Amino acid sequence: MKRIEEPKTPVFVQCLQWVFDPVGYLEKNHHGYPDFFKSQGVGFGNEVVLTSHPQAMQFILSNDRKLFTAPGDTNCILEPMIGANSSIMLDGTNHKKRRQLVMPAFHGDRLRTYGESICQIAQEVMSQVPMGSTFTARKMTQAISLQVIFEVVFGLSTGDRADAIRELLIPMTDQFSSPLTSGLLFFQGFQKDWGAWSPWGRFLRLRNQLDELLYAEIRDRRAKPDPDRTDMLSLLIEARDEDGESLSEQELRDELMTLLLAGHETTATALAWGLYWIHRLPEVKAKLLDELHRAGTLEPIALAQLPYLTAVCQETLRRSPVAMLTFPRKAQEPVEMMGYSFDAGTLFMGCMYLTHQRADLYPNPQEFRPDRFLERKYSPYEFIPFGNGVRRCMGEALALYELKLALATIALNYELKLADQQPEVPRRRGVTLAPARGVRMVMQGVCSQPKALAEPAYG
Repeated sequence: MKRIEEPKTPVFVQCLQWVFDPVGYLEKNHHGYPDFFKSQGVGFGNEVVLTSHPQAMQFILSNDRKLFTAPGDTNCILEPMIGANSSIMLDGTNHKKRRQLVMPAFHGDRLRTYGESICQIAQEVMSQVPMGSTFTARKMTQAISLQVIFEVVFGLSTGDRADAIRELLIPMTDQFSSPLTSGLLFFQGFQKDWGAWSPWGRFLRLRNQLDELLYAEIRDRRAKPDPDRTDMLSLLIEARDEDGESLSEQELRDELMTLLLAGHETTATALAWGLYWIHRLPEVKAKLLDELHRAGTLEPIALAQLPYLTAVCQETLRRSPVAMLTFPRKAQEPVEMMGYSFDAGTLFMGCMYLTHQRADLYPNPQEFRPDRFLERKYSPYEFIPFGNGVRRCMGEALALYELKLALATIALNYELKLADQQPEVPRRRGVTLAPARGVRMVMQGVCSQPKALAEPAYG
């Protein structure tokens, strides 16, 4: 049996590398150990085996609840933000039941009702950018994604409560917008409330104010049920498990926080990267616009099925992954995999970031080339931006749909350019990666071409 070498770097140094330079840490280890390597930095003292090989990832992620478990307590770093009752924090039967309750809100039929809203929101946000001005794309895409979440998740487009939630949510997530401030999530010893002026104290106060608004919305919605509402909060309130039990207020709050944070933060980052790449490579944008113009007036569902638009979004998620790792799996018994032997109790994580940079899967992986997705069909373990198995992202369909529609809407309607040619690089933002400079762009004008959208055939 082959053997994986123990890391030679001290544990504390590994932790610092993982928090402050995650890309460098992953790539350095991958260079020395292409398929498997051990890390005590990712697990903050707990040894984790990381793999980027699709065969190994398939073996681990497709044997959930058999050879491996997906323990929720290993995700405790997220608990201060999303709560202990989020589906991310649950495991076993409880996790399975929660997914069954939440998943219908993301069903394909629901996406139809969201498409036109996504396109209109992208238009409205971008129309507020003054002509000739320089702006940060990541802030604009955050505004788009957050408004989509408000309408889709809450069924709130305007109103005092919606405004108040928005005013709290953005600064709360921005608390962890850099590697330094993200360290608060990883180094729990710094999670001290030393008053409103302290970083953790400010976070707690923002979270408490947000909680008051979320609970108020939940109680109002329960007191005045409306069977015609199709937003996710209403669907979750009405949802019942096989025993007829509904979600508690705490469970609803934690699921809402998960949807708010995971839903808008990740999609906003992916959209910012998409804008960066199509404007950095004029030939990509020209090919995309050619497809969009040739397609003519389309409904959102048809627009999202265009092959080159889909390939551009897939290549964006491959070349600039937002999430780096799958959720952890623990071996329930000794396992053998690709010539390696692992003891029971070993923790594994698939490294989606490194999988997407493997030259044996993606020749010249640093090159942004959407055509690779038109030339070859990748397996769900070769292209894996949303994880897989029982922990696969529940919002995958909505996130991809929003990314495609918003990117197409902006490309069709606005003349933008990058403010400079300095390359964007990925930097830690909380537990994800985001463009370090936020993608600085210039608003040059409004396109004369009509947008490729029709009034939907549904009501």
